[in-house]
Amino acid sequence: MKKLMFSLAVAVTAFNCVAQSNSQTTKPVQMNFQDVYTVFITKDMKASKSFYEKWFGFTIVFESTFFVLMSTPGEHRVSVGFLNEVHPSSPPTAPALNARAGVFLTLQTADAKADYDKLTAAGLSVSYKLKDEPWGQRRFGIVDPNGMYIDIVEQIEPQPGFWDKYIEK
Repeated sequence: MKKLMFSLAVAVTAFNCVAQSNSQTTKPVQMNFQDVYTVFITKDMKASKSFYEKWFGFTIVFESTFFVLMSTPGEHRVSVGFLNEVHPSSPPTAPALNARAGVFLTLQTADAKADYDKLTAAGLSVSYKLKDEPWGQRRFGIVDPNGMYIDIVEQIEPQPGFWDKYIEK
């Protein structure tokens, strides 16, 4: 609980530092981050937690009745949190995720085809079938219980010349 409260305090402090800075400032505020993670506000904590545990092997780092912090498996762990929409600590201007939220989550993997095959064989519904994109990604997409799109990508070689017209010279 102390770690959660400290993390929330760090997030509030960081927000206040950014909010109080002005466009004249050229030197960034020096902070000692202990962790950085995204928190998604949700209407259904149980479904969110179960989905990320079942399909991606996320483990629980911290859990309460209104917040869960989860981490990816493996050597390079990345965390994501879910906060109940109706809890008093929920930011007043941030409603729960929905299909129009304008946000998506990318999970980069070493072998998108193998992951696609495993997940579809296990019964996960895919909303964007596995495809090699010309910009250099093999990817597929799914939608989580909150309506958030999850882009599962593997970096591959782009088509020759694809990026030429997009890179400023």
